[in-house]
Amino acid sequence: MPLAPCANPRMASRILLTILLALTLSGCPPKPIGPAGPDGRPLTWPEMNIEQRKALMKSEVVPRAGAIFKEWRPERYAKVDCTLCHGVGDYTGNYHMPTDHLPRLSGELLLGPERAKYPDTTRLKLNRLVPEMAATLGVSQFSLITRRGFGCYSCHLGPQGPMFGHT
Repeated sequence: MPLAPCANPRMASRILLTILLALTLSGCPPKPIGPAGPDGRPLTWPEMNIEQRKALMKSEVVPRAGAIFKEWRPERYAKVDCTLCHGVGDYTGNYHMPTDHLPRLSGELLLGPERAKYPDTTRLKLNRLVPEMAATLGVSQFSLITRRGFGCYSCHLGPQGPMFGHT
């Protein structure tokens, strides 16, 4: 049976917009990515302890991030390890992110200064690194609407420190 056309196209547009907004604001809960927990169900990133997180970082995050950086600048990123993101924190056991080891970002909407000064780097990180790392960690990508999720400020500090709830 064919669907009847909507009697009020304006109302249909509002309903569709409301549904899309609700889906965007609700976000996605963390996906199970880790070892099995006590109940036998795979753990999400927030549920994992430090040893489980370190194991996932070594087995999944470093290889995936390393592949992206090696493809981009093979001579500079021939050897990728935990120090790429964590700096000396890797040696001291301080894996807290965001970190001052990485360059601070401007905090401006859509990273205007970074796009102007480092267009290739910014494009690579936004288009490839952030989506890959979010998927690897089983978390949502950053949303400008909700100001939540994994994005640039998950790793980099803003001009005055952590931004968007990353502490």
